[in-house]
Amino acid sequence: MDIRDQVRSAVNIVDVVGEHVRLSRSGPSRYMGLCPFHNEKKASFTVHVVHQFYKCFSCGAGGDVFKFVQETQGISFYEALIVLADRCGIAMPKRGNYSDEDSRRRGAILRMHELAQENFQANLKSAAGEAARAYLARRGVAAETIERFGLGYSDRSGRALMRVLESQDFSAAQVEESGLVGKRQDSSMYDRFRNRLMFPIHDESGRIIAFGGRALAADDEPKYLNSPETPIYKKSRVLYNLHRAKEAIRKEDRVILVEGYMDAIGVSAAGFPGVVASCGTSLTSEQIQALARHSRHMVMNFDPDPAGANATEKRIDALLQEGMQIRILELDGGLDPDEYCKDHGAEAYAEKLRQAKGYFHWLADRARGRFDVHTSEGLVSVLKFLLPAVNRISDRLERVTIANDLAGYIGVDRGLVLDSFRKAVVNGQEKTFARQKVVLRHDERILLQALLNDEEIRGQVLEVLKGIDAVRSFPSERIFQALFALHDGGGRISFDDLYARLEADDQQMLAEAVLNADGQASPEEVMAAVASMRKSHNEELRRQLKLKIKEAERAGRWEDALRTTGELQNLERDTRERA
Repeated sequence: MDIRDQVRSAVNIVDVVGEHVRLSRSGPSRYMGLCPFHNEKKASFTVHVVHQFYKCFSCGAGGDVFKFVQETQGISFYEALIVLADRCGIAMPKRGNYSDEDSRRRGAILRMHELAQENFQANLKSAAGEAARAYLARRGVAAETIERFGLGYSDRSGRALMRVLESQDFSAAQVEESGLVGKRQDSSMYDRFRNRLMFPIHDESGRIIAFGGRALAADDEPKYLNSPETPIYKKSRVLYNLHRAKEAIRKEDRVILVEGYMDAIGVSAAGFPGVVASCGTSLTSEQIQALARHSRHMVMNFDPDPAGANATEKRIDALLQEGMQIRILELDGGLDPDEYCKDHGAEAYAEKLRQAKGYFHWLADRARGRFDVHTSEGLVSVLKFLLPAVNRISDRLERVTIANDLAGYIGVDRGLVLDSFRKAVVNGQEKTFARQKVVLRHDERILLQALLNDEEIRGQVLEVLKGIDAVRSFPSERIFQALFALHDGGGRISFDDLYARLEADDQQMLAEAVLNADGQASPEEVMAAVASMRKSHNEELRRQLKLKIKEAERAGRWEDALRTTGELQNLERDTRERA
């Protein structure tokens, strides 16, 4: 068996997708959830157990388990194959036909990051890591937490990691491309990270793809140094700790967003594992979508100083546009999340989570602090301050609801607020993926489902269908022709093989016919569908013959009219005999 088929048969797509999307059963063979590839509030994303295939009936995304891993992790097919093979304990061939130059290059960089991690962890435990261990002790980081988060130390010499990499079979180009080293003007290379506490950064499947390093010497700048972008690391796609947090996020239907590595580690260690860090960067739509696959409910817990509040406001815009529901957690005493958990304990932090304000109430409170709400001018200023944020809500009904809520919250006449927001509500544009829908006949659906599900029925029916001309007049004609071609070629016939042969519109049609179906049609239903097809064929022939008779009579070609009338009578006699 081919390695791809071997992995495909061993992996359940529902389990794989379920690690990224909150799925609920909607039938014996189907699960539904919110699409991870576009912003939606009503589930249109289907995963089919029998066909091991996913399809979004809004944006059109679809594919098998390999495609899902490729799309969600931004990796090549070969890397997806490795990820899934490792998941189910299947050994990959030493030289796979699927491997390409790009995959080999990325594989080498991944291996270098594994070696770097081993080196950094060993350094932290050595005499050279004393200062890093002392820093962690001051921050109250337990040994178990250090191990769980893979913390390490980069040697101050600037050549320790280079020596490790040079001892392996990596080319100079690969080493330079890894992001783990820097290059001097004389072309010599040196360790990028020196004398720093090291935080490994993982992709969502748990592979180390980058590092962050905190300076341990007061005069080292910058305070935090991150890996540059590489073939395996695109910072716009990655959030720190998501690979550990995603299970808890789905279970709790809530993600806690903090600003830095130590905050994520401290909050998680306090007993709140569903926490991720933005690491000081602006949130991108890719990062937000990665979170939304697991939950659309977010609690933001940035530092309580003005810079933290400003960072919160800046990140909100993108979150609102992606349909996230946001609450703001504010901590007392100027403490960051890590410090608060250590000083006040897990229960106090849990209570703060419960008390977290909805974003618009938090924003209204900020506006109240800036403007005098006891004057009409101040109230107008508050409205102007709130209006841009409300306008960014993609759903117009939600905009109206929040406008009403804010009206009561800030003590302004509801009519005035609604008038202010009316233009935004009327003119707000929402994303839509609506497309013209082609409705298939019941017999078309029955036959497509049966031909893909049952090899015995396929053997009985396929040749019969080839001889029924009516198939060529159906909306599904191209799907049946592709099915005939697969059969004639002697290859495997499965949903994904057929799907791959079709254009986008026909792929959508096939998915709607097959993936939305539960159960298996009986042999009687299948034969009834064949009879219905044949009846349609005869009706089409009858229509064409009657048209020919009329045209011949109109033109005075009486012999042609008589001959065609005879053909029509023969057809009707045969139809009666078969009935």
